[in-house]
Amino acid sequence: MTAASRAPFWLSALAVLALGGAAHAEQLSAYQDRDVARMVSFGGSCRGCELSGRNLSGASFVGATFTDANLVGANLRGAELLGSNFSGSDFTRADLRGVSVMGADFSRAVFHDADLSDADAQGVRFRDGDLRDVNLRDADLVGADFSGADLRDGRFDSSEIFGANLQRARAAGASFRDADLTGANLSNGDFAGASFRDSNLSGARLGDARLVGADLRDAEMSRTDLRGADLSRARNLTQSQLNQACGDNATRVPRGLEVRTCRGGRPVVVIPVRPPAPPATPRNLAANGG
Repeated sequence: MTAASRAPFWLSALAVLALGGAAHAEQLSAYQDRDVARMVSFGGSCRGCELSGRNLSGASFVGATFTDANLVGANLRGAELLGSNFSGSDFTRADLRGVSVMGADFSRAVFHDADLSDADAQGVRFRDGDLRDVNLRDADLVGADFSGADLRDGRFDSSEIFGANLQRARAAGASFRDADLTGANLSNGDFAGASFRDSNLSGARLGDARLVGADLRDAEMSRTDLRGADLSRARNLTQSQLNQACGDNATRVPRGLEVRTCRGGRPVVVIPVRPPAPPATPRNLAANGG
């Protein structure tokens, strides 16, 4: 597409962004076949937008408010959702491969069976979200907040989860193979049957976590805090691993194994550097609708 032929589409896209609400979504649908989504930066507010099944690949949402939006099955591959609020939105089965979502808020959002592999999601909030069967393989999740989230059967293989918050997460059956969970907080979480094969749990906190049936083969557990954790039926856990970690009288380990008592306070957790702030919303490309 030449620069001359592209101009009318930009003007049409700007008109769409000025509408907001249901009209916003309707007009966006009309233009999506012309690849408008790949050329537009969205800002402003569009609460409850109906965008299910839309082609938004490569689009930019900068400082936008799209709370409670419906994006079921939407194509957001390679999109940028920077400093935007998508809390309560539904991304069920959405394609978000390679997405950049730095500084975004997805609290209470639904990502059931969504694909976020290779995502850059440093410091992003997924608090109390539904991420069952989510694909977050090879993702950068440094400092992300998954507290209270439903991560059952999620795939986090080979992801960077350094310093992340997984307190109270429900992650039974999830896979964290080859993942870096250094300094992560997994306390009070349910990781029954989860796989931590070849993962790095150095300095991680698993206080009062449930790891019944979890696979810990070759997991690095240097300075891992196991106080109150239930590893009574953990698989492939060795005395050598427990010698590097520590627990207390409430820690439960498989028969024949033992864990040394933690001394002093909690292990020192290195807090990751806060990701850079997203750029300001382009004023001439902001959606002003409610």
